[in-house]
Amino acid sequence: MSYLQFDKNNIVNLDYSLSREIIRSNRGGTYSSRTIVGCNTRKYHGVLVCPIEEIDGDRHVLLSSLDVTVVQHDAEFNFGIHKYPGEIFHPNGHKYIRNFEIDKTTKTTYRVGGVVLTRESLLISNEEQVIIKFTLEEANSPTKLRLRPFLAFRNHHALSKANMYANTKVDKISNGVKSRLYNGYPALHMQLSKANEFLQVPDWFYNIEYQEEQIRGYDYQEDLFVPGYFEVPIKKGESIYFSASLKESAPASLSRKFISETDNRIPRDSYFNCLKSAAQQFIVRRDKKVEIIAGFHWFGSWGRDTFISLPGLTLALDDEKTCKSVIDTQVSKLKDGLFPNMGSDENPAFNSVDAPLWFFWSLQEYAKYTKNASEVWDKYSKPMKAILNAFKNGMSYNIKMHENGLIWAGEHGKALTWMDAVVFGKPATPRMGYDVEINALWYNAICFCLELAKEAKDNKFTKEWKDMPSLIADSYVKTFWSEEKGYLADYVDGNYKDWSVRPNQVIAAALDYSPIEDDIKRALLDKVEQELLTPRGLRTLSPKNENYIGIYEGDQPTRDNAYHNGTVWPWLLEPFCRAYLNIHKKSGISLVQKIYNGFEEEMTKHGVGTIAEIYDGDPPHQAKGAISQAWSVAALLRINKMIEEYCK
Repeated sequence: MSYLQFDKNNIVNLDYSLSREIIRSNRGGTYSSRTIVGCNTRKYHGVLVCPIEEIDGDRHVLLSSLDVTVVQHDAEFNFGIHKYPGEIFHPNGHKYIRNFEIDKTTKTTYRVGGVVLTRESLLISNEEQVIIKFTLEEANSPTKLRLRPFLAFRNHHALSKANMYANTKVDKISNGVKSRLYNGYPALHMQLSKANEFLQVPDWFYNIEYQEEQIRGYDYQEDLFVPGYFEVPIKKGESIYFSASLKESAPASLSRKFISETDNRIPRDSYFNCLKSAAQQFIVRRDKKVEIIAGFHWFGSWGRDTFISLPGLTLALDDEKTCKSVIDTQVSKLKDGLFPNMGSDENPAFNSVDAPLWFFWSLQEYAKYTKNASEVWDKYSKPMKAILNAFKNGMSYNIKMHENGLIWAGEHGKALTWMDAVVFGKPATPRMGYDVEINALWYNAICFCLELAKEAKDNKFTKEWKDMPSLIADSYVKTFWSEEKGYLADYVDGNYKDWSVRPNQVIAAALDYSPIEDDIKRALLDKVEQELLTPRGLRTLSPKNENYIGIYEGDQPTRDNAYHNGTVWPWLLEPFCRAYLNIHKKSGISLVQKIYNGFEEEMTKHGVGTIAEIYDGDPPHQAKGAISQAWSVAALLRINKMIEEYCK
């Protein structure tokens, strides 16, 4: 029995099965995603979704779905499922599913009458290709398969509509056809391992609906083009392989490639292996660059998310080589003291005050792992110094060190910290001024650099910066700490201090170099544990606050208002657990283990085998947002490492 398995009693309940999605990506940024019953509920779902450099470098849905029909004695049983207006699902292929399981591949077992057919899907690791293996396990009569491809050929953020410009013709290739719906796209090659007949019956399927997009307040209806269908006889015990790829394949090679790729996969047969497998999904290697995708489905490579998630995705899995490659890729993008936080390489957005400071933290973790601080200073001292000087002297968005040693940052209408949602031109969580975590990270960065510089005998740097830590620490406590309240202000702007109980203060308590003493750490951790800690992460605002929003739902402005005003984020558990163990030592391990083990039940929810971006602030803390998020997975891998270290 597989670790990740769903039986027919749950699968036939669409309320259950449509809320569970699967995602697999490869090293080139291509992914394949759907619900466990094969019904697409998002515009982002697709059998093959690839980056298309010729168009915009973004990901595009080429093959949206592939319906399989079993034919016996002229009776047809279609195992596909699509949603249409009026809450109509057709065909009702989910009713034939007897089992769905995930291990090295995803495997669906269908039964109808005396026929048992299995469908296994595998995304190829270094190519824009998916291979689907169909095996006829049982049959009492001659059987044929019909495979009907639904084509989209559009950006994964968009939707397609029937139009007169689509090229509805296909060209014959070995054991298949290739299609290019629109100019500028590469051809999609669809082939079978066995000789077959392709019947051209071009048709548009109108108003297919994606219910998750409807719930999120977006356009949700799409027209998909079907050029025809493949028909092939299949015998009991026989396996036939279907390939969708940007390149033509040798049909005879498909079975060998499927087996070879399967052998190299991490078996998702345990909680830890699921996290390990999920971690690899975020790492993309293209054009000699190694980047981290922040989450699936709609995120790209974000600077802040990259540095926060990097140690968990790599070092926690003993992969220092990838860690260094990601750092080197990011350093090549550094400009005027800032890293691009989002956007394409051609149009980056340098709007994150914290990404450069998290860069120091990821280097710090890398140095601790390699035990080679001198290498870090030799290779990275130039960008490190450049960032520190940029913060000290001032840069975009009024980011500048003041005379008290603290960093002030902000501009009206902009959100520069990780609480970055902007609604109708205004930040949903205004934090212009001195931010509690920014200045803790600033203090840590300077202390870390001084540590490296002293070891490297960089006397010039040491002389210039040696007096800064004491100045910053003194200013930090005076600015943020309240003995009466027992916690740190979230941000300070002039005479205004925001005393909202938020999780950003735990970062100050977790850093190797912290501007606060243990008594302050202990007090704020008690406050955070009382008001923010949930089984799924830390709330972004205390429920006692009048602005607290406990459920993340509605259209985008409504959701953005909730995003950092109560919504729970798993990634914040990493600094919380680190700080908690630093203070409580081994007596704190039981709570940390409870937090880590509690996520195992999430392996069969929302994004199956991975961890979601966010959860509701109110119980039962339903998973929301992206189904798989880099820093969520990374946090749990880091926490697992903490547990191992304390239990040695």
